[in-house]
Amino acid sequence: MLDFNAIQTRISLFSKYLTDKTAGAWKTPQLARDNNLLLGLYQLYAYLVFLPLLAVSTTIMGTAATLLAILVDKKIASVCGIIWARFNSYITPMLVTVIGKEKIEKNKSYVIVANHQSQYDIFVIYGWMPVDFRWVMKMQLRGVPFLGYACYKIGHIYIDRSHPDAAKASINAARDRIKGGTSIMFFPEGTRSEDGQLKEFKKGAFRFALDMGLPILPVTIVNTKNILPAKSLNLFPGKTKLVVHNPIDIAGQSEENMGIIMDMAKKSIQRGLDQHS
Repeated sequence: MLDFNAIQTRISLFSKYLTDKTAGAWKTPQLARDNNLLLGLYQLYAYLVFLPLLAVSTTIMGTAATLLAILVDKKIASVCGIIWARFNSYITPMLVTVIGKEKIEKNKSYVIVANHQSQYDIFVIYGWMPVDFRWVMKMQLRGVPFLGYACYKIGHIYIDRSHPDAAKASINAARDRIKGGTSIMFFPEGTRSEDGQLKEFKKGAFRFALDMGLPILPVTIVNTKNILPAKSLNLFPGKTKLVVHNPIDIAGQSEENMGIIMDMAKKSIQRGLDQHS
């Protein structure tokens, strides 16, 4: 007589065996950059092709931006930054998809806040953020040959975080530049996240928004940590997304509500990571 309980037990054990094998020895890497052979081969391209082209493009476009900013117009000079960012993205290659750009009102100024995972965030924002903006940048970038001086002439804002009073004065001095459709861009985490998780936000961007009465525009940058992780030189190609969220209107709000405003912005950016990573 057949023992159906014994048969069912044997089927369950065999199924568990197959599951364990799939999860173990048969498991494949989730990311292409996890393959050490592919990662190693790509580094040859990065050092022999990409980095030389990055240096040449930075020299050419930095010089062009500086001359245009001095002789013509700062907004026209900013086009050099777009060309520079897109060129270096394409030769990586990094492909960027923009989601939600219809939420941006033309000729309106915003305080843009975005998460920060990688140095490649600069290419994504500079190349594909569909607004004219001035960036709040750490003072160390001022010393980057050609690029640092070009950004200064275009009107981007350098701050020295080691001297809070000087940093505040630099941002206050930039107020006149943020009008008529020109926005200001912050990474409110202050530095890159090594694990891709959102860090605590600093108050500077939100205090600036309250002082100026400007809406906050949260933006999520997705997947750049898999192209160039923080504190790593191992570059690898991939796809990224720039997700624009609904602006946060802060009209009538005061500094007492800053925590609520910061939380709203952070939740929007986190939602972008959850939905598009």
